[in-house]
Amino acid sequence: MTIGIGLLGLGTVGAGVAAIVASPQGRHPLVAELQLRRVAVRDLQRPRPINLAPELLTGSPEAVVDDPSVDIVVEVMGGLEPARSLILRAIAAGKPVVTANKAVIARYGEEIAAAATAQGVYVLIEAAVGGGIPIIEPLKQSLGANRIQRVSGIINGTTNYILSRMADEGAAYAEVLADAQRLGYAEADPAADVQGHDAADKIAILAALAFGGSVPRAAIPTAGIDSLDARDVAYAAQLGFGVKLLAVAEQVGLSAEGAAELDVRVHPTLLPKDHPLAGVHGVNNAILVEADPVGRVMFYGPGAGAGPTASAVVADILNIAGIRQVERALPPGAVAPLDPLLAGRTWRPCALVDPAGTHHRNYVRLRTTDQAGVIGKIGSCFGEEGVSIQSIVQFQPSVDAAEGAEIVVITHEVREAAFRSALAAIEALPDVRSVAACLRTL
Repeated sequence: MTIGIGLLGLGTVGAGVAAIVASPQGRHPLVAELQLRRVAVRDLQRPRPINLAPELLTGSPEAVVDDPSVDIVVEVMGGLEPARSLILRAIAAGKPVVTANKAVIARYGEEIAAAATAQGVYVLIEAAVGGGIPIIEPLKQSLGANRIQRVSGIINGTTNYILSRMADEGAAYAEVLADAQRLGYAEADPAADVQGHDAADKIAILAALAFGGSVPRAAIPTAGIDSLDARDVAYAAQLGFGVKLLAVAEQVGLSAEGAAELDVRVHPTLLPKDHPLAGVHGVNNAILVEADPVGRVMFYGPGAGAGPTASAVVADILNIAGIRQVERALPPGAVAPLDPLLAGRTWRPCALVDPAGTHHRNYVRLRTTDQAGVIGKIGSCFGEEGVSIQSIVQFQPSVDAAEGAEIVVITHEVREAAFRSALAAIEALPDVRSVAACLRTL
């Protein structure tokens, strides 16, 4: 029995999906049952990366959703609107949805899941995080017996490519970004990637699945790599660390009402060189799940691009196609069990903790005068706030003595409020010219 696919978008990912559906040879036998019925595109006259029959194309995405021959709606157009409205329209029509849209799911996942549950249809989102890396289904099913403590990862290939080049070549951020844009790894407007917003969308989704309740996307503390100085990458290397844009979600406690208290954040982070995520280079992604009783499990692979993302989209389509096969085999009147873990489905309340109360290790680079006693004064400021120092090293930034000195401090784990208070006192010291950089450290 043929399963009709309605495709919203025929860009990089949409074309990849269409190519898989059009060439089922050697793939899972269910791929042969998939057939493109309608495809929505923005411009009917624009050249396409794949040749499709003209009658399949339409400029109206609503026409794709409403087409009675479309059994599954696949949304790969991106953006918040009209993607959100089209997903809800498909659900209202009783049609399952597959989407790669992390921005929509991060912000409206709870609304979409509630609508899907009410209608008894699936919304599958494997392609929304990690490209071709299977992480959504493992969090929903394979790791379901575990108490998940922490999910952390490198989940933006653009920034990981830039940071890898900066570390390997000592190149400046702006220079590597320009190369990434020429190679197609970075968009013409790279803000969503380099400012950390893309990673924040993805960790919001992973946090909801790992800990059972949605988190407010807008409240996630987010810092990118757009102001990162190459010298911090170089200093970190000298101290035995690599720098990665890390997205983290971890449970730090339970509220009096029983809500899971979560610390969710995105920021450049110093990783010890023997950390599992420190060896992830180029455009690759990796997600590390730490849980009881399984321990550490890492998922690694290509995090973006036509092939990996389309692979994840079609895997979700096949999940739904497999369920339809089961339904066809059931006796008359029997109903197939519905997936109890739809994307974003809440099974307990979650709340983000106040960042001031969280505990972290920190890397700080200070520009100071090159005078005796400066390090002692800095140490005293930290000590007065109870901040324990792991290491403190003075670097000479150049042969120009007028530049003074640079002092790099790595702290032990400390409460954020105490660290910020110490930093304010250090900034007020006459011999401290500026706090040039402040990064997290694992």
